[in-house]
Amino acid sequence: MSRRASWLTPLLASGIAISVHFIAAAQSTSASKAPDMSGSYERYRGAPGARGSQARDPYSPPPAPPPPLKAPYLQEWQAKQQAVREAEAKGEPLGSNVTYCIPDGMPGMMNGPFPMEILQSKGQVTIIQEAYNQVRRILIDQPQKPIDELEPGFYGRSVGHWEGDTLVVDTLGIKESVRYQNMPHSRDMRIRERIRPVTTDIVWDEITIDDPATLEKPWTYTVAYKRTPGYTLLEYICEDNREYTDEKGIQRFRLASPDR
Repeated sequence: MSRRASWLTPLLASGIAISVHFIAAAQSTSASKAPDMSGSYERYRGAPGARGSQARDPYSPPPAPPPPLKAPYLQEWQAKQQAVREAEAKGEPLGSNVTYCIPDGMPGMMNGPFPMEILQSKGQVTIIQEAYNQVRRILIDQPQKPIDELEPGFYGRSVGHWEGDTLVVDTLGIKESVRYQNMPHSRDMRIRERIRPVTTDIVWDEITIDDPATLEKPWTYTVAYKRTPGYTLLEYICEDNREYTDEKGIQRFRLASPDR
């Protein structure tokens, strides 16, 4: 080793150590800003006094716009939505996931009518939906895998990081059969979320669905949740199998035989 290299080595080592220190400090500062959102929540659609008035509750997000689907996906979706409305008006609802005891998956579980729970732990945020005991795990500060390396599922693979008080989440790997509000999508659909508290008890989840194969542009909408202190999620198992779909696709109920 030359005399010059010998002289520079301690300085380089010192510089690397200082850089590592500042990076670790920055990560620690970012993590320290993360709010504690742990607890049980219910869907929040606005204060009772504001629902019927013209003044909008500032903590209730605006209604979701229709998905900007490409044709013919848009025609398919509109026809399906119309068929659902007509069937419900007749009192003969069409078969759905509920009929077959199939959970909502993503992103539907984040917009369900049942309570949910958020659990924050080191390296992970876990979200549990009471309906069907659905569970999704958001891995913190982990890289997302390429879509080709993921086994398609109901909830996909979610990774996230904190940006101040906002949990930024990226989800890939949703099965094409898992549809939110009958919206078709490809295997490459990507779901991005920005989850943050807007008050001490109200959390917003801004959801953006990106799927160039089926959407003209990314579709963004926001869902709100209100903390429900003291509530414990109940067990929700779909086991009675009382519903089925007839040859016309209409939901029917199995009736117990007289001797039972």
